[in-house]
Amino acid sequence: MAQTAALFLILFGCCSGLRMLQINQRPIIGILAQESDDPDLQYGKSYIAAPYVKYLESAGCRVVPIRLNLTRDEYERIFYSINGILFPGGAVDLETSSFAKAAKIFYDLALKAFDAGDYFPIWGTCLGLQLLVTLTAEKDLLVNTDTENIALPLNLTTAAASSKMFQNFPPDLYKAMSVEPLSANFHHFSVAVQTFLENEKLNKFYSILSTDTDRKGVQFVSTMEGIRYPVYGVQWHPETSRFQWKPDMAFPHSPNAVQLSFLLADFFVNEARKNFHHFPSPEEEKAALIYNYNPQYVPASSYIQVYFF
Repeated sequence: MAQTAALFLILFGCCSGLRMLQINQRPIIGILAQESDDPDLQYGKSYIAAPYVKYLESAGCRVVPIRLNLTRDEYERIFYSINGILFPGGAVDLETSSFAKAAKIFYDLALKAFDAGDYFPIWGTCLGLQLLVTLTAEKDLLVNTDTENIALPLNLTTAAASSKMFQNFPPDLYKAMSVEPLSANFHHFSVAVQTFLENEKLNKFYSILSTDTDRKGVQFVSTMEGIRYPVYGVQWHPETSRFQWKPDMAFPHSPNAVQLSFLLADFFVNEARKNFHHFPSPEEEKAALIYNYNPQYVPASSYIQVYFF
């Protein structure tokens, strides 16, 4: 009798248990827009660089652009309609910008949802990682680093091998990550490793998976993941290896760099497959998708293609 009951729970489970055995085969991930302060990006009040869209779509999901300055109720409706969110790189204030204010709403909703059994992943790239650190620490801890336009290997920590992000990587690629310059860095600010380790809130929330050192010897956090929550951050740009091509930029295009880019996109999309939020109707879903917008060719920008709003 006990064996029969156990088998029943395994096969059918409660509603939440059953969902853990399922995957969302039509995941939708939101990308948060940000203010257009760059002179090359003055074709709208806000923008999303097309490489982030291609990066996610390449791993089998659809994308919803999340525009700025919506009401909290509007952001909550979006949250319960999508399956994950990406905070992209850029250059806006981490505390006062509309980008940061909107991101905090999604961050808070995601943590609250997880505690209630609702798995909602967050990914932050470059500025996105810095924003996650700021949201968790509840203050700006960044320091200036000489890390603009440089490709670096990843100094993997002991936590990397068993991490959710890297644990299923092919051994050859895992080894290459620490010896080949596969990570594209384009940032003037970083989270210093020492600062991170001295902050109790960060230490409890994130595990450092890799570090790097800038041209002047400053050691900074380059990859991290949430210990309890599905929150992930990279200070570098994995999307550039497949979708950005300016010859004067340090975009790694080697086979290993391309594979690394794809596997990280695949990882995050598969995280989003664990979430079952959905739009109230097919019509609302169609109206929200990135397909309703056309990227603009901006050759002066390193992004090449950009969505403006």
